[in-house]
Amino acid sequence: MNIKKHIPNMLTAGNLLSGVLAIVFTLYVGRTDIAMWLIVLSAVFDFFDGMVARLLGVSSPIGKDLDSLADVVSFGLAPATLVFRGLEGLDAGNYLNYGVFVVVAFAALRLAKFNNDTRQSTSFLGLPVPSNALFWIGAAAAIPSFGLSIGASATLITYLVLTLVLSLLMVSELPMFSFKLSKEPLSHKWPQLVLIVVAVGSVVWLGWFGCSVTIIAYLLLSLLPQQKGEKA
Repeated sequence: MNIKKHIPNMLTAGNLLSGVLAIVFTLYVGRTDIAMWLIVLSAVFDFFDGMVARLLGVSSPIGKDLDSLADVVSFGLAPATLVFRGLEGLDAGNYLNYGVFVVVAFAALRLAKFNNDTRQSTSFLGLPVPSNALFWIGAAAAIPSFGLSIGASATLITYLVLTLVLSLLMVSELPMFSFKLSKEPLSHKWPQLVLIVVAVGSVVWLGWFGCSVTIIAYLLLSLLPQQKGEKA
Protein backbone atom coordinates (compact mmCIF):
# COMPACT_ATOMS: atom_id res chain seq x y z
CA MET A 1 0.00 0.00 0.00
CA ASN A 2 1.28 3.47 -0.92
CA ILE A 3 1.27 5.30 2.42
CA LYS A 4 2.41 8.56 0.86
CA LYS A 5 -0.83 9.21 -1.00
CA HIS A 6 -2.83 8.89 2.24
CA ILE A 7 -0.83 11.43 4.27
CA PRO A 8 -2.81 14.51 3.11
CA ASN A 9 -6.12 12.75 3.80
CA MET A 10 -4.89 11.83 7.29
CA LEU A 11 -4.24 15.52 7.93
CA THR A 12 -7.70 16.35 6.60
CA ALA A 13 -9.16 13.74 8.95
CA GLY A 14 -7.34 15.50 11.78
CA ASN A 15 -9.03 18.72 10.70
CA LEU A 16 -12.46 17.06 10.76
CA LEU A 17 -11.90 15.31 14.09
CA SER A 18 -10.72 18.53 15.73
CA GLY A 19 -13.81 20.33 14.44
CA VAL A 20 -16.16 17.65 15.75
CA LEU A 21 -14.47 17.71 19.15
CA ALA A 22 -14.76 21.51 19.21
CA ILE A 23 -18.53 21.15 18.82
CA VAL A 24 -18.66 18.52 21.56
CA PHE A 25 -16.64 20.65 23.98
CA THR A 26 -18.84 23.66 23.23
CA LEU A 27 -22.27 22.06 23.50
CA TYR A 28 -21.79 19.16 25.90
CA VAL A 29 -18.71 19.86 28.03
CA GLY A 30 -19.02 23.61 28.35
CA ARG A 31 -15.32 24.24 27.69
CA THR A 32 -15.37 26.84 24.96
CA ASP A 33 -11.72 27.64 25.67
CA ILE A 34 -10.72 24.13 24.60
CA ALA A 35 -13.11 24.34 21.64
CA MET A 36 -11.34 27.48 20.42
CA TRP A 37 -7.96 25.76 20.52
CA LEU A 38 -9.44 22.79 18.66
CA ILE A 39 -10.66 25.07 15.86
CA VAL A 40 -7.18 26.58 15.66
CA LEU A 41 -5.79 23.04 15.45
CA SER A 42 -8.22 22.36 12.59
CA ALA A 43 -6.83 25.40 10.80
CA VAL A 44 -3.28 24.07 11.23
CA PHE A 45 -4.30 20.71 9.74
CA ASP A 46 -6.10 22.51 6.91
CA PHE A 47 -3.06 24.65 6.12
CA PHE A 48 -0.77 21.65 5.83
CA ASP A 49 -2.98 19.05 4.10
CA GLY A 50 -3.08 20.91 0.79
CA MET A 51 0.57 21.90 1.02
CA VAL A 52 1.65 18.32 1.71
CA ALA A 53 -0.53 17.02 -1.15
CA ARG A 54 1.14 19.42 -3.58
CA LEU A 55 4.65 18.71 -2.31
CA LEU A 56 4.11 14.95 -2.55
CA GLY A 57 2.29 15.19 -5.86
CA VAL A 58 -0.68 13.21 -4.59
CA SER A 59 -3.55 15.68 -5.01
CA SER A 60 -6.86 14.01 -5.88
CA PRO A 61 -10.55 14.94 -6.37
CA ILE A 62 -11.44 12.77 -3.35
CA GLY A 63 -8.97 14.65 -1.19
CA LYS A 64 -10.40 17.97 -2.34
CA ASP A 65 -13.96 16.90 -1.56
CA LEU A 66 -12.95 15.47 1.81
CA ASP A 67 -11.21 18.73 2.65
CA SER A 68 -14.36 20.71 1.88
CA LEU A 69 -16.52 18.42 4.01
CA ALA A 70 -14.10 18.82 6.91
CA ASP A 71 -14.02 22.59 6.45
CA VAL A 72 -17.82 22.90 6.67
CA VAL A 73 -17.69 21.24 10.08
CA SER A 74 -14.54 22.85 11.47
CA PHE A 75 -14.89 26.37 10.05
CA GLY A 76 -18.65 26.62 9.59
CA LEU A 77 -20.52 24.61 12.21
CA ALA A 78 -17.93 24.62 15.01
CA PRO A 79 -17.50 28.43 15.22
CA ALA A 80 -21.27 28.89 14.82
CA THR A 81 -21.86 26.71 17.88
CA LEU A 82 -19.34 28.82 19.81
CA VAL A 83 -21.25 32.01 19.02
CA PHE A 84 -24.61 30.32 19.60
CA ARG A 85 -23.55 29.17 23.05
CA GLY A 86 -22.19 32.60 23.89
CA LEU A 87 -25.38 34.38 22.83
CA GLU A 88 -27.47 31.79 24.65
CA GLY A 89 -25.62 32.74 27.83
CA LEU A 90 -26.83 36.34 27.48
CA ASP A 91 -30.42 35.13 27.95
CA ALA A 92 -31.82 37.61 25.44
CA GLY A 93 -35.16 35.85 25.72
CA ASN A 94 -35.82 34.75 22.13
CA TYR A 95 -34.74 32.31 19.44
CA LEU A 96 -32.98 34.79 17.18
CA ASN A 97 -29.59 33.46 18.28
CA TYR A 98 -30.26 30.43 16.06
CA GLY A 99 -29.73 32.81 13.16
CA VAL A 100 -25.95 32.52 13.56
CA PHE A 101 -26.15 29.07 11.95
CA VAL A 102 -26.86 30.77 8.60
CA VAL A 103 -23.08 31.09 8.32
CA VAL A 104 -22.83 27.29 8.00
CA ALA A 105 -24.92 27.28 4.82
CA PHE A 106 -22.83 30.08 3.32
CA ALA A 107 -19.62 28.28 4.27
CA ALA A 108 -20.84 25.22 2.35
CA LEU A 109 -21.78 27.39 -0.63
CA ARG A 110 -18.39 29.13 -0.56
CA LEU A 111 -16.58 25.77 -0.57
CA ALA A 112 -18.71 24.45 -3.42
CA LYS A 113 -17.87 27.56 -5.46
CA PHE A 114 -14.18 27.25 -4.59
CA ASN A 115 -14.04 23.62 -5.75
CA ASN A 116 -15.36 24.61 -9.16
CA ASP A 117 -13.52 27.91 -9.65
CA THR A 118 -10.21 27.69 -11.51
CA ARG A 119 -9.40 31.34 -10.72
CA GLN A 120 -8.51 30.57 -7.10
CA SER A 121 -5.39 28.46 -7.49
CA THR A 122 -2.97 30.96 -5.90
CA SER A 123 -5.32 33.53 -4.37
CA PHE A 124 -8.94 33.73 -3.23
CA LEU A 125 -12.19 35.33 -4.31
CA GLY A 126 -14.22 35.90 -1.18
CA LEU A 127 -13.33 35.31 2.45
CA PRO A 128 -11.87 31.80 2.98
CA VAL A 129 -13.80 29.68 5.46
CA PRO A 130 -10.83 29.24 7.86
CA SER A 131 -10.65 33.05 8.09
CA ASN A 132 -14.37 33.08 8.84
CA ALA A 133 -13.74 30.66 11.70
CA LEU A 134 -10.88 32.70 13.15
CA PHE A 135 -13.04 35.83 13.12
CA TRP A 136 -15.79 34.05 15.04
CA ILE A 137 -13.38 32.66 17.63
CA GLY A 138 -12.48 36.21 18.61
CA ALA A 139 -16.07 37.40 18.33
CA ALA A 140 -17.31 34.57 20.54
CA ALA A 141 -14.73 35.42 23.20
CA ALA A 142 -15.95 39.03 23.19
CA ILE A 143 -19.65 38.25 23.72
CA PRO A 144 -19.59 38.66 27.54
CA SER A 145 -17.87 42.05 27.24
CA PHE A 146 -20.35 43.24 24.61
CA GLY A 147 -23.24 42.00 26.74
CA LEU A 148 -22.08 44.06 29.71
CA SER A 149 -21.35 47.19 27.68
CA ILE A 150 -24.28 47.43 25.25
CA GLY A 151 -26.79 44.94 26.66
CA ALA A 152 -28.03 41.52 25.61
CA SER A 153 -30.47 42.59 22.89
CA ALA A 154 -28.02 44.97 21.19
CA THR A 155 -25.31 42.32 21.31
CA LEU A 156 -27.62 39.78 19.69
CA ILE A 157 -28.53 42.19 16.89
CA THR A 158 -24.86 43.08 16.37
CA TYR A 159 -23.89 39.43 16.00
CA LEU A 160 -26.75 38.69 13.62
CA VAL A 161 -25.60 41.59 11.43
CA LEU A 162 -22.03 40.25 11.59
CA THR A 163 -23.37 36.84 10.57
CA LEU A 164 -24.93 38.36 7.46
CA VAL A 165 -21.79 40.36 6.61
CA LEU A 166 -19.40 37.41 7.03
CA SER A 167 -21.74 35.12 5.08
CA LEU A 168 -21.86 37.51 2.14
CA LEU A 169 -18.11 38.07 2.24
CA MET A 170 -17.52 34.32 1.88
CA VAL A 171 -19.46 34.14 -1.37
CA SER A 172 -18.35 37.54 -2.70
CA GLU A 173 -15.94 38.20 -5.56
CA LEU A 174 -13.57 40.19 -3.33
CA PRO A 175 -9.96 39.35 -4.34
CA MET A 176 -7.98 38.21 -1.30
CA PHE A 177 -4.36 37.14 -1.07
CA SER A 178 -3.31 33.76 0.30
CA PHE A 179 -0.34 32.18 2.04
CA LYS A 180 0.02 29.46 -0.58
CA LEU A 181 3.54 28.73 -1.77
CA SER A 182 4.41 30.63 -4.94
CA LYS A 183 7.44 31.77 -6.92
CA GLU A 184 6.75 35.45 -6.35
CA PRO A 185 9.64 37.48 -4.88
CA LEU A 186 9.42 38.34 -1.20
CA SER A 187 8.93 42.01 -2.07
CA HIS A 188 5.55 41.09 -3.60
CA LYS A 189 4.44 39.40 -0.39
CA TRP A 190 4.48 42.43 1.88
CA PRO A 191 0.72 42.13 2.67
CA GLN A 192 1.31 38.64 4.05
CA LEU A 193 4.22 39.90 6.15
CA VAL A 194 2.19 42.83 7.46
CA LEU A 195 -0.68 40.50 8.33
CA ILE A 196 1.65 38.19 10.27
CA VAL A 197 2.91 41.15 12.32
CA VAL A 198 -0.66 42.33 12.97
CA ALA A 199 -1.74 38.82 13.94
CA VAL A 200 1.06 38.31 16.45
CA GLY A 201 0.69 41.78 17.94
CA SER A 202 -3.10 41.70 18.23
CA VAL A 203 -3.24 38.21 19.74
CA VAL A 204 -0.52 39.05 22.28
CA TRP A 205 -2.27 42.30 23.17
CA LEU A 206 -5.95 41.32 22.92
CA GLY A 207 -5.96 37.55 23.39
CA TRP A 208 -8.62 35.67 21.46
CA PHE A 209 -10.21 38.90 20.22
CA GLY A 210 -6.98 39.45 18.32
CA CYS A 211 -8.17 36.75 15.90
CA SER A 212 -11.06 38.99 14.85
CA VAL A 213 -8.75 41.99 14.53
CA THR A 214 -6.44 39.92 12.33
CA ILE A 215 -9.25 38.98 9.93
CA ILE A 216 -10.42 42.60 9.75
CA ALA A 217 -6.83 43.56 8.86
CA TYR A 218 -6.82 40.77 6.25
CA LEU A 219 -9.93 42.22 4.64
CA LEU A 220 -8.53 45.77 4.66
CA LEU A 221 -5.19 44.68 3.19
CA SER A 222 -7.01 42.79 0.46
CA LEU A 223 -8.90 45.96 -0.47
CA LEU A 224 -5.68 47.81 -1.27
CA PRO A 225 -5.19 48.41 -5.02
CA GLN A 226 -1.89 46.48 -4.99
CA GLN A 227 -3.81 43.27 -4.29
CA LYS A 228 -5.30 41.65 -7.36
CA GLY A 229 -7.26 38.43 -7.59
CA GLU A 230 -6.14 35.48 -9.66
CA LYS A 231 -7.16 36.11 -13.25
CA ALA A 232 -9.31 33.63 -15.09
